[in-house]
Amino acid sequence: MQGSTVAVICSVTSIVSAVLGFLLSYFTFQRSRKKDDVAEGQTKGVMASDIGYIKAGVDDLKRESVEQRKTVGELGERVTRVEESCKQAHKRIDKIDEHTH
Repeated sequence: MQGSTVAVICSVTSIVSAVLGFLLSYFTFQRSRKKDDVAEGQTKGVMASDIGYIKAGVDDLKRESVEQRKTVGELGERVTRVEESCKQAHKRIDKIDEHTH
């Protein structure tokens, strides 16, 4: 009888050890999965934040570009007026030169 008792104890111990091993590996897997999910969420959050920052930068560049085009247009108009004024001044200077010679 003692041999069968030892065999039963060994069998029960083996079954309990297998169940505990399974439970331990399952909980370790779940914990690792949660950590992976948190890390993935953080990565996605950082990427979304970076994309938002890039979009804001692009919007700023677009606004600056519009302002630069406006400034260049205004400068073009001013240069045209200065050229016309300079042309008239040269005509007046030429008339004065004709009268003095």
